[in-house]
Parts: sequence; structure tokens; C-alpha cells
Amino acid sequence: MYKILVVDDSRPTLEVIQRNLSAHGFDTYTCNSVPDAVRFLSESTIDLIITDYKMPGRSGLDLIRYIRDNLDNLEIIMITGYPDIEGAVQAVKDGADEYLVKPFTDAELLSAVRRMIEKLSSRRVVESTTGPAKTFGIIGDAPKMLHVFHRIEKAASTNATVLISGESGTGKEIVARAIHYNSDRRRSPFVPVNCTAIPDNLLESELFGHVKGAFTGARDNREGFFQIADGGTVFLDEIGDASMNMQGKLLRVLQNKEIRQVGSGRIQHVDTRIIAATHKDLPGLVRKGLFREDLFYRLNVIDVPVPALNERRDDILLLINYFIEQFCTEMGRDIPKISDNALNALKQHAWPGNVRELENLIQRLMVIVDHDPVRCSDLPETMRTGVPVGKTAHLRLEDVVNAHIREVLTSVKGNKTRAAGILDIDRKTLGARLKKMEGEQP
Repeated sequence: MYKILVVDDSRPTLEVIQRNLSAHGFDTYTCNSVPDAVRFLSESTIDLIITDYKMPGRSGLDLIRYIRDNLDNLEIIMITGYPDIEGAVQAVKDGADEYLVKPFTDAELLSAVRRMIEKLSSRRVVESTTGPAKTFGIIGDAPKMLHVFHRIEKAASTNATVLISGESGTGKEIVARAIHYNSDRRRSPFVPVNCTAIPDNLLESELFGHVKGAFTGARDNREGFFQIADGGTVFLDEIGDASMNMQGKLLRVLQNKEIRQVGSGRIQHVDTRIIAATHKDLPGLVRKGLFREDLFYRLNVIDVPVPALNERRDDILLLINYFIEQFCTEMGRDIPKISDNALNALKQHAWPGNVRELENLIQRLMVIVDHDPVRCSDLPETMRTGVPVGKTAHLRLEDVVNAHIREVLTSVKGNKTRAAGILDIDRKTLGARLKKMEGEQP
């Protein structure tokens, strides 16, 4: 439960705020002066402070400065009855994360608190030293990943053939390894085979091996992938790219569990499990006659759909933390913080390259960026702008700008002050732009 301290010299105000926040599950405390608040903070751990601006003696600005000089990982909301005075601006400069203008509604208060808690939670996940949740060695706890873990568990308990589907970069081979190394076959080899990398003229030799003299250049007997993996698992990556010739030969192995080396008349039995993976729509290829229907059903005994990163956005912070720790450990450098704006940009990015793209980006940042924290300006330009890649090529510049403004507003839950800050324009200009956008809507 998050702990909130409210500081105000008005007892009625303290009572109203405490009652409203407590009703929504927040552990809320009150102080009626800055000295009392300082004493309280020296004895207790707080997540968020809501402080009035004007109070007798020491002001809310004094409290903000004390917090920023002495405490870490604590969010601050300033309450003011004077929205246009320099003090409100100064409060933000001195460390307040947001300010509320009196009189504010219960909904406005709750919305501001939830934004601060979300921001705090994101930062703590990224700065955590205990590491993210792991299942089968895979990072993630989004609902769709929990489904993947359930399928891994089921697949690992049997010898059934498995078909893993998902976009490139989602970690299909990691899922395949998780199935193998949590199965009874874990003490035998796991042999990955890229179906796009085997020319048809070498296909049988690579898969099933050959005997000496079977063809020109066959100077010795040689085992194929299925023999090497006997007792273990062959992982057929990108099975959707396999030629019809390869598909036919794989079907015979699945049906009979038998192979024949090139140049040999002897049939060999193999105890090899097959796990296949594809980024393509295999049912669609079957309908087009580009993939054998009988092979598809043989492969698709247990299906494991792996979600794209933009379908499991709650895992992005976990993955960022994991990769930062991994690369910083390898490089022997201290783990840097990531600014709130940079974190927000990373969370909003479309991630067309999925987890692989995220991993490569974090590695690049850890190598290139030598200051702390990592800032939004350190990210690739497409991430800083927030415009999804590949979706705006045929739009007018005006439409792209409008789409970006809407995306920023959505990311800050409609807070126009925060949106104007991210867009680097004043709130009045943003308001004028929004009115113009509303007038253009049909």
C-alpha cells in the first residue's frame, strides 16, 4: 500500500483530503506545518507528499527543497490557490512533480495522485536491484506471458510436437529451450536448425547425415541433425520458410520416427522430439497451397503463441531493468537511472522489433551514454517524437502533428500542463491547437 503525507495548515482541508484518499485505499497521514512534516519524514517512509504552498512560517517551497536535498524516490504535489503566481512555477523548478489549483474536485485530486503513483512505480521497477519476476528463465508477468508459461509447463510434461508462433524478435527460441530444458529430455542435446539456411541440395545430408562416398566430397561418415539430437530435441526455426521438399521429408520423420542416411540402405530409428517455430501465418500458407496441411497438423499438437512486445507493455519496464543490469554487469559500470521522460518514451514506442529491438537499444545506451540519468535526448529520434514507425508515410504533416499531440495527451491522461511541457509549448498554445483540431473533426 502506498503511503501519502498531506501537509496543510487548514485542518478541514487535511480532513477532506485524508478521507477521500483513504476511501480509495491509500494509507494517508497529515501534518499541519512544515516542521512537523520534516520530523515525520525523519521517522517514517512516505511515497507521495501533497503540500500546500502558503503556510505560516516555512512554506511548501521550503518543504520541497528539504525533500529534494535529503530524500530520494518521493513524489510531490503542490497545492496552490494562485495558479498564475511565480511560486507555482518555482515549485516545479524546485522539485514538485505536479500542482493542483484550489478549488479542485475529488476526481482531480485522485487523478493527480494516481499519475504520481504510476510514475513512482515505473521508476522503482527500473531501479530495482532485486530483479524482475522470472518464469522458466523468461522475463515477464503480463497476462499473455502467463499463458505462454502455462503452455511451456504443459509442453514440457509431454513428448508431443510443439508449434511456437510469433513475430520476429519475440523470443521463440527461448521458449523452445525452456520447453526442452524443463522436460525429461533436458540431459540430451537441443539442436537448433534454421530452415531458411539449408539449400535443398544439402537438405537430406544436413538433416539425416550421410555415409562415406555417398556423393562427391563425402569423405567420411557424418551424422545429421536428427542423429545428433537423438534423445533430445530438434528446434526447426522458421518452419514456414521450409521448401516443399523439406516439408515432405520432415513429415516422414514425424510419422515414422525413422531416417535414412544419404548413401545408406539402412533405416535408423530416432527418438527425437520436434519443436517448430514460425513468424508466418501457417494456416494462411496452407490455404494458399504453400505449406502441407498434413505437416501443419502434425506440428500443431501443442501451440504456443508468443505475444509481440506491444501486446505486453506491462513487461517493458521489467525487461529494461533486466537488460540494464545484464549489460552493466558485463561492462563493469554502475547502473544508471532513466529519466521519467525517457521511460515514458520507451513505454510508448511501437517496438516493431520486439524484445530483440529493446535489448539492442539498451545495450547501445549502456555503451554510448556515460551520464546519469539516461535522458530522452539519448534515445533514437523516432522514439523521442512518439510517432509510430511506418504509420505516417502518407499523412499530411498537419495530421502527424495532431496525432502526436493526441498521443502525448493520452500518455499523461489528459493533463494539458504536462502535455504542454513534453511538447515544449506553453499551455495557451496547446489550447489553441486543440480548439483548432476539434473544429476540423467531422
